[in-house]
Amino acid sequence: MRVAFSYLDRQFTEVEAIIADIRGLVASGDYTLGAALSQFEERVAKLVGVRHAIGVNSGTDALMLALQASGVGPGDEVLMAPNTFIATLGAIVATGARPVFVDVDEQHTLDPARLPAAITARTRAIVPVHLWGNPADMHAIGAIAERHRLAVVEDACQALTAAIDGRAVGGFGDAGAFSLHPLKPLNVWGDGGVIVTDSDALAAQVRLRRNHGLRDRDTVELFGVNSRLDTLQAIVGNHLIDRVTAITDKRIEHARRLDAGLAPLREFVRTAPRRQGVRHVYQIYVVRARQRDQLQRFLVERGVEAKIHYPVPLHLQPASRALGYARGDFPACETEADEILTLPAHQDLTEAELDYVVEQVGRFYRR
Repeated sequence: MRVAFSYLDRQFTEVEAIIADIRGLVASGDYTLGAALSQFEERVAKLVGVRHAIGVNSGTDALMLALQASGVGPGDEVLMAPNTFIATLGAIVATGARPVFVDVDEQHTLDPARLPAAITARTRAIVPVHLWGNPADMHAIGAIAERHRLAVVEDACQALTAAIDGRAVGGFGDAGAFSLHPLKPLNVWGDGGVIVTDSDALAAQVRLRRNHGLRDRDTVELFGVNSRLDTLQAIVGNHLIDRVTAITDKRIEHARRLDAGLAPLREFVRTAPRRQGVRHVYQIYVVRARQRDQLQRFLVERGVEAKIHYPVPLHLQPASRALGYARGDFPACETEADEILTLPAHQDLTEAELDYVVEQVGRFYRR
């Protein structure tokens, strides 16, 4: 049996309705900042429960523009965890600010207990990452940010429909950033991103910044960039958005099946503690495994496309040398990076495929 990590070949098997709307777009010529984009933004804002959603070119741009609109720039420091995808770090660097890493907790997310020690006179913002669809502790992080008058930009790129006590992530901070990359639950046919916020002023700033800083065709309010979500991509998003909660519900169901199946193997394989009131949407399903590398090879040889996200923490990447960090600076993150393994759990897998994953993990440890 082959258990695939990617699901795109199963997701877009019927595309005629999308193609029909794209033909209509071609006839209209409404390619940039078009009507479909406005509709998509309204629907995303409603889904997250905020006043504004602004479509941009990528999740990375969403983070960068949200930080800039929050006042982050050269000379500032921004706090983040070192165990996420490079886009989080790259977005901070693109603003001219200096990233400052803070270690993680048992949920693999930014540890609020370690935040105060990292705050300096130059700290301007915190970027908590809802890693793998697992919400960071936004109540604790928000309280610290409020005490120190820091902006909070949530990296929710992997976490659309994730929530804490019924409140969607992305809506806790000053702004939130989502990705529409093809491997996200709400995806488009290329790159795309969305910034969400309840702030009228921040939303107005982002709308300026994504469109060259143009107040109108002839007036440049500030120096911005070209980062508009294409109307064509918004059309694709509009066809999928009504299904996104069902998609993440199915991922949660699959994660629970894996949890139950792997429970007898907890001596060898364990997950982060599951929290009451937290909706973890499992962008990927991650375990910490003994003999991780050997287990991954064993699974791949047997058709289970297990992967590692992310084996080298950001503070140990070649690009981060100038930041001055070294191995041992963030022990929780570094230990995690040596143990984490991603198992297929996406919405289009069958029960038989999930059971096969569990069976093969058990077979490895029973050898």
